[in-house]
Formats: sequence, C-alpha cells, structure tokens
Amino acid sequence: MNIDTFCAATDLTNLADAARRAEQQGFTGFAVPEITGDPFVHLAAAAMATERIILKTAIVVAFPRSPMVTAGASWALHANTGGRFALGLGTQVKGHNERRFSVPWSRPRQRMQEYVESLRAIWAAWETGERLSYAGEHYQFSLMTPEFSPPPTGKRRIPVYVAGVRPKMQEMVATYADGIRLHGFCTRRYMEEVAGPAIDTGLAAAGRSRAEFDICGGGFVATGPDEEAI
Repeated sequence: MNIDTFCAATDLTNLADAARRAEQQGFTGFAVPEITGDPFVHLAAAAMATERIILKTAIVVAFPRSPMVTAGASWALHANTGGRFALGLGTQVKGHNERRFSVPWSRPRQRMQEYVESLRAIWAAWETGERLSYAGEHYQFSLMTPEFSPPPTGKRRIPVYVAGVRPKMQEMVATYADGIRLHGFCTRRYMEEVAGPAIDTGLAAAGRSRAEFDICGGGFVATGPDEEAI
C-alpha cells in the first residue's frame, strides 16, 4: 500500500512548502486537484521543492484539453522530475463541461478510452521517434515533426489514472489505464459489490492481474486521540 497526501492550496509558495513537508514525512505521493487552479502549474512548484515524492494530478479535467496539450504538460513534469509524475484524469460531469468549460459532452466512457490511447500514442512518438498515428471516433493525431517533439526522457512510461464512479467507466479504466481513482464518497459495500467486480471484469478483458493495477482513494478515515473524539 502507498499513501498519498492531497493538497488543494493555490499559492505556489504554500504548495512548495506542503510538498516538501510531505516528502519529509514519508508520503509516497503528492496529489493536486483541479479546483481553483491549474494542477500542472501547481505541480511544477511542488517539483522544484522535492526530490523523491511522486507528483500526481488528482484529477485534471480531460475534455477541455486536447490530449496533445495534456501530453505536453505531463511530459514536461515527467522529464524534469526524473520520472516522478503520474497523470490523473477525470471527465467531470456534463454541466461543468458544457456550461463552465464550454466544450461538448458526448459518450464520456468511449471518449476517455480514446483520450488514454491517444496520450500513449503521442508519448510513444516522442520517446521512440515512431510515426504518430492515432485514429479514433473522437480524436485523431497524425502529425508530429521534429521541431515539436521534445527529447526522449529515458524514463518509465507516464502512469495514467482515471477517475471512475459508475461500473462501465470503472471497467474501461481497468482495461486501458494504469489505475483508478475512486470518489471520496465511497463505502466498503460499494467497493465490494460495485467497484471491485467492475475492476475485475476490466482486468480480465485486458488479460492483466490485479498486481498490475492501482486503486487510489475511496472512503474516509476518521482519527482522534480517543474514542470520544472519534
């Protein structure tokens, strides 16, 4: 089990200090959400203050950003931290996409699958120099010239985690992504009866074992000095 800490601060100095403390305290990861700022910018500040901790978006809203834009921001963080970046994606909901971001909403599960696939195609082109060629229903990428290709990192492939609440999305995530980020409002019964079976189905479809897939978040832990305080 790995233990991450979650920071929603927006002041870059405070973010850097929080990341530094988290690393000193032994946390595995430092996760930043997209609430009132850009998590890529926030993690850049955290990167400058740390040396070992894994830096994660948890989550960045996918559909308002082209996969090419997300790929570039992720690549910059991964390359400049020695491979310490993990990308967490989420769809958000229809209202936020259409009314806050002014982007169309359609077939989120299929679209997120293509988003993950196209990210990996872009990163493979940058890392290996192979021709960029991805063609889906929602995303198509076929142009990448040397001028716009960042240098290879020589690091592990950037892990991709996707937020999933409903079973079909969870199944897709387990089939195509490296891990799932569950909603904070998550009970043990939900894990055992909904999320767990969906994840198992997705892993089986991909021919992968549970050891190859991460489950992040889910549920609350209440602590206190005594029973009365809890």
